[in-house]
Amino acid sequence: MISILTATYNRANLLPRIFESLQKQTNNNFEWIIIDDGSSDNTSEIVKSFSPSNFKIHFFKKENGGKHTALNLGVKKCIGSHILMLDSDDKLPCKAIEILYNKIDNSPEYLAGVVGRKADLSGNIIGSKNHFTDFISNYLEASYIKKIKGDLTEVLKREIMLEFPFPIFKNEKFCPEDLVWNRIAQKYDLLFFNESIYNAEYQEEGLTNSIVKIRMSSPKASMTHYSELASYDIPFKEKIKATINFWRFSFNDKDWSFKNKLNKVNKLYSLFCLPLGLFMYINDKIEVAK
Repeated sequence: MISILTATYNRANLLPRIFESLQKQTNNNFEWIIIDDGSSDNTSEIVKSFSPSNFKIHFFKKENGGKHTALNLGVKKCIGSHILMLDSDDKLPCKAIEILYNKIDNSPEYLAGVVGRKADLSGNIIGSKNHFTDFISNYLEASYIKKIKGDLTEVLKREIMLEFPFPIFKNEKFCPEDLVWNRIAQKYDLLFFNESIYNAEYQEEGLTNSIVKIRMSSPKASMTHYSELASYDIPFKEKIKATINFWRFSFNDKDWSFKNKLNKVNKLYSLFCLPLGLFMYINDKIEVAK
């Protein structure tokens, strides 16, 4: 079974669109797990109004802690062999689950999961338009060697997500998903395919549209992501960009011992990147203050 996992926060008005898209699936062998991350709206009432004809809904509510903490809880609560994370402002095309089962059933058992494309609500692929046949690779190679750009749709084995939970940092409510995907890439491969199984709409107040401000408010998670990225086997230019971003967000955190522990990249070019990171930090502060 596939578990569809939705972490939501004050998005009650958008959940019916997901429900409608799930009702239209051509394959109904899935469950929908909804984790309410401390909403103050009528999310629970909206969920209670849903009457699915051929799949089960499980609803859990927790204290607000950020999307990543809700996803960690959802992974523990679901029973499917594979997990698809579906944001509360998005939906699935009607053949998404059918396509996923075809890819999963015909994939080598050793893989951690499968990865499809993501499209906007009109069906236009988000990111690079390069066409490719199915290939097996890890997440970093797909991004930096195959150059598959844009948001993707990761459908991972539950056991893998239990092995690699989203790290939680005190007083921070954000963790980049790529941090976990890159950690998984150090140990496991995935099947990448060039079909859209997801329709996304980016809300003005959503994570994507305010990502710099959100990263600034969660500096330890941001630093961890960029520090680890710079230590991986990626092109040198990308190492430099990651190191600059490490310093960029580091100035939002006063814990210098944490910075020193994370800063494992080449000390020479790390020092070279520091002033560039400081410049970007100052620019971020100016932009956020506007």
